[in-house]
Amino acid sequence: MDTDRRRLLRWLGKGSVFAAFVAQIGAAARAFFPNVLYEPPTTFKLKQPAFYPQGYTFDAEHRLFVIRAEARFHVISAVCTHLGCTVQWRGTEFDCPCHGSRFDANGNVISGPAPRPLPWFEISIAPDGLLEVDSASAVPEGSSLTVATEKT
Repeated sequence: MDTDRRRLLRWLGKGSVFAAFVAQIGAAARAFFPNVLYEPPTTFKLKQPAFYPQGYTFDAEHRLFVIRAEARFHVISAVCTHLGCTVQWRGTEFDCPCHGSRFDANGNVISGPAPRPLPWFEISIAPDGLLEVDSASAVPEGSSLTVATEKT
């Protein structure tokens, strides 16, 4: 009877060491298969240029402003550079409702805790005639796209 108990304890001890070894091998093998982050694409299409009126149009889906001045278009991010809140257009400037940062019409910091201006994104016309924005490509302030418009 005593040998059965010793045999059982020996079997449990060896089994637990084997299980720990297998778990370590499994954890090491898992490192070869990293997690994949599914982030939204940085290049996306908006609407046709004719859809946008003169002035500032907010696109809530992509958190940006499409600015139209005659036939020129440019895009400014609506994400505050302080903590990522969505800024709002207040007629002559952008205001951050979270912490009070203020930006001028070109996205430059007027006041508040925001450390950097709002970035301008690259904009182009896609082959299907829609505006296409690359939010991974910041362009210098003043960069714009001129679109030939039809006179009606």
